[in-house]
Amino acid sequence: MRAALASRKAGVMLALGFSSGLPYALLIGTLNAWLGDAHVPMATIGVLAWIGLAYSFKFLWSPLVDRLNLPLIGVLGRRKGWILGCQAVLVAALVGLALTDPVSDLGRFALIALVAALASATQDVAIDAWRIDVADDVVPVELLSSLYQFGYRLAALVGGAFALLLAARMPWPGVYAVMAALLAGVALITLSAPDTPRPAAGDAAAMADQPAPLLRAGALVVVGLGWGWAIGSIGLFMRAMLGPATQGLARPSVADFTRSHAPLIVLATVGLPLLVAALTNRARRHAAAPAKVAVADHLWLALVAPLAELSARLGWRVLVTIGLILTYTLCYNVWGSFALPFYLDFLHYSKDEVAFASKIFGIFMTMAGIALGGVLFARLGRMPTILVGAVLPMLGNFVYADLAEGAVAIDALARASGLSWLGSVFGVDARMLRLLVVISVENISTGIAGAAFVAYLSGQVSRRHTAVQYALLSSMTFLIGSLGKGVAGETIDHLGYATMFRWTAAAGLVAVAFVLLEWATARHPPRHGEGDHA
Repeated sequence: MRAALASRKAGVMLALGFSSGLPYALLIGTLNAWLGDAHVPMATIGVLAWIGLAYSFKFLWSPLVDRLNLPLIGVLGRRKGWILGCQAVLVAALVGLALTDPVSDLGRFALIALVAALASATQDVAIDAWRIDVADDVVPVELLSSLYQFGYRLAALVGGAFALLLAARMPWPGVYAVMAALLAGVALITLSAPDTPRPAAGDAAAMADQPAPLLRAGALVVVGLGWGWAIGSIGLFMRAMLGPATQGLARPSVADFTRSHAPLIVLATVGLPLLVAALTNRARRHAAAPAKVAVADHLWLALVAPLAELSARLGWRVLVTIGLILTYTLCYNVWGSFALPFYLDFLHYSKDEVAFASKIFGIFMTMAGIALGGVLFARLGRMPTILVGAVLPMLGNFVYADLAEGAVAIDALARASGLSWLGSVFGVDARMLRLLVVISVENISTGIAGAAFVAYLSGQVSRRHTAVQYALLSSMTFLIGSLGKGVAGETIDHLGYATMFRWTAAAGLVAVAFVLLEWATARHPPRHGEGDHA
């Protein structure tokens, strides 16, 4: 173990985990604190949060990252070339954000943020592949994965708590310039990364029992048209919402767009591929594995084959599974982008207070929730814990609604439970205690929910399609939540934070319904050695 930790691979993996986590923290969370300070409307912040869809859609271009070498920089290595290229784009994008005023030039600011999100998501694909490729008996993939998580969590602290501490002492452009410099330093470490070519033998074997090439091509065209329409619709609306205003014309309504397009977007990106997968299951054939796997075959394995296997195995129950995946995190994912503006601009906590409560204390509460989720699995079992994970975040949203309206219930609970006395012992005033209480409730709840959901998702994945199926299914979790952020922002602008929290809590009832339906219809799991799902 000591030799493994002292190896170059281990050090590079820690740095790459940091490189993966820092852009996500800066773009999905901290950026909204900057926009809140600049008094950008919440509806606009909600639409800008749609850049997070890049992380949901990254499996679409993962075959290209897997198959192609970048020009010039690709000579450094199959994986390393992509990682360094993405890091270069990210450094340039963070500098570009630092040089752009989000008030006077919001369209350009949004475009730079989108480019950064796409580069960050692509970097994640390359880093995941690098971690698998370079693992060996000395430095196993389990150790590399742990180091990746450690680096990622460290980046969350730097991009969250440390960035807020810096922002209390310097302008936001300076903060992002500092973060760009940190990422540039990580890029220098990436130069020393080893890179091992890895043939796609597994993909060739997986193509042996797929439908005929002509049928696959037609199915991919149908699925591609659905995805293309969905991404194009979102892009055009973001352009209309964030671009320069046309004199005499009002900005388009986020709520109207979501009502008219969101169901169609879900159908185009989930329903249509699922239907195509179910239909092509009838045309499977048995043939020898191809000598070479084309890019189109990689796309098939990424977009259709995972859903085809899932629908063949689950039958009509696949609709329940997909419904649960789409809605399980909806309750807390929808409003997460507005947390920092809520703390800083609405409640007027200082950046130092929020940095400690949300980004330091909150991380320990999340870890406590994850650990508690493990205990619940051991004591209650799988489905009861998944149900608890669906219900508790709704409670967290109601606690936030109380905080938005003056924290009457929170103060009463603190007095009755002795938390007020305990806070006074540690020098925590009533105002700060409220923030710590709500963050404790929220982060413990979402920690339990996260642990339950990962376990559920892992249990649905086939061993034959582990990587691509998990990537595709996990990407669905952000789809409805990301689309709902625009509506949440518009709700805040018109009806206030408390109403938004209650509405998102009510949305959690949909997930509870799907969990109960899954529980009621689930078949008994196969005994060890039967079936092929994990």
